[in-house]
Amino acid sequence: MDKDLFIEHIQRYGVLSQKEIALFRSYFIPKVIPKHEFLLTQGSLFDYEGFVVNGCFRTYLNDAKGNENTLYFATNDWWLMDIDSFMNAVPSQLNIQALEDSCILIISKSDKLRLYQTIPASEKLFRLMFQKAIVAWQRRLIRNHCLTAKERYKDFIETYPNIASKVTDRQIASYLGITHEFLCKIKKQLLFEKMEQC
Repeated sequence: MDKDLFIEHIQRYGVLSQKEIALFRSYFIPKVIPKHEFLLTQGSLFDYEGFVVNGCFRTYLNDAKGNENTLYFATNDWWLMDIDSFMNAVPSQLNIQALEDSCILIISKSDKLRLYQTIPASEKLFRLMFQKAIVAWQRRLIRNHCLTAKERYKDFIETYPNIASKVTDRQIASYLGITHEFLCKIKKQLLFEKMEQC
């Protein structure tokens, strides 16, 4: 499995030396997840983190009515985890499903703790990556509260065109917090607006 993407990802933060990066990488184990298979199901413990080398995943939960609520998608160069289950050893409320044949690199909680001892700077690296993830979550919350559904859809397809091309309209609607029918109306409106501009 090609790990160059993983190395490039780590190098961006400028925290580890080349020697440390090689050692850091050795703590991660490759895992292949076939299309439609689950990396995590609700009720299971999630005691590792995963870096997507290639493929696409959807993280979602089922509410009391059985509706699927998509929290996020993850494709190449993204991290996958359930921070609550990982940190607190509690059953996950989430499902993580591969939307296509995918490969990830995983590290267990126990190996991550050993990694902190072996390479102290790795703790800073994970902190920086976690902060970046928190910024992304905050920006999404702001968009959800400040933008219309139409604006959120346009933002999604412009910001993540590679993800938009891999997922279904129902999954996008679930991510945006709207019904599939409402998304269809939005797409028709955008198509009509585009035709008027021509």
